[in-house]
Amino acid sequence: MLLQLQPAFKDYLWGGTRLKTDFGFQTDLDPVAEGWMLSCHKDGQNTVKNGKHKGKTLSQVIAEEGKGLLGTHCADRTEFPILIKLIDAKQNLSVQVHPDDAYARRVEGEPGKTECWYILDCDEGAELIYGFKQKISKAEFRERIENNTFLEVVNHVKVHKGDFFFIEAGTLHAIGGGILLAEIQQNSNTTYRVYDYGRLGADGKPRPLHTEKALDVTVTAPPARASKPEGHTVHKDGYTEQLLTTCSLFTVHAIKIESAYQSVADKTSFVSVLITEGNGEISCSGETLALKKGDSVFLSANSGSFQIKGSLSCVETRI
Repeated sequence: MLLQLQPAFKDYLWGGTRLKTDFGFQTDLDPVAEGWMLSCHKDGQNTVKNGKHKGKTLSQVIAEEGKGLLGTHCADRTEFPILIKLIDAKQNLSVQVHPDDAYARRVEGEPGKTECWYILDCDEGAELIYGFKQKISKAEFRERIENNTFLEVVNHVKVHKGDFFFIEAGTLHAIGGGILLAEIQQNSNTTYRVYDYGRLGADGKPRPLHTEKALDVTVTAPPARASKPEGHTVHKDGYTEQLLTTCSLFTVHAIKIESAYQSVADKTSFVSVLITEGNGEISCSGETLALKKGDSVFLSANSGSFQIKGSLSCVETRI
């Protein structure tokens, strides 16, 4: 099954205009901070744009067709496993942290949030926060939150197009202003803010902080993973491919197609294809869809062979 998805958009105050100007998305929201490109989360559902399920949410399609659409790797999962976003950070996001599965299920009633970022573009000198420079105690972390000095001990990283970051649950982090990225994450919307630059929300009041929960879940140490893709770029016939990450939650590749790319959606997992540059077409089981920058396609497990033709770049995600 080949489904083209309509994003769900978010107008968080730190967002910009690039999801409209660069990707051509149509929405009345201003700013547009996020496009939820693959989502069955209650806070932002995708709807299907093609075929017999046109107009239904992806969640409805899965409920009607059965969980077999997700693949054997999802057989023991109680909810859709991931959420994929495009994020346009015109301004700095809050400094924040996400809980792991055990804490999130106990306290928030949903999965934890491990995520990863693939930098699609950025302003010169843009940076983000990624963990701590060195290990500190929880007591020091609390003290530095209270006296507003913790930014002195966090790890500030300059970013460039093509950089990749794995943000394990418990890692303190923040996307900086001037960064456009694709985010692949667990299917969770739980965020604990530590610092928000004194900004006011739409109601004119400071946005709430979540200091005690953040203190519960933050790993006050440098990140365990290097801030780079896990694989080298591999040149193949008609395309190049780079492994960004593989873990128990998801496997993500960046693929640049020069003429054609062929692969298989087998019984183990669905395949998500997010087009980040260019245009072309995708064919599977006798059906063909035109593709352009910003398109998000869901291929159900057991769809079989599929082919993408054109001149385009994409992020491919499997479970």
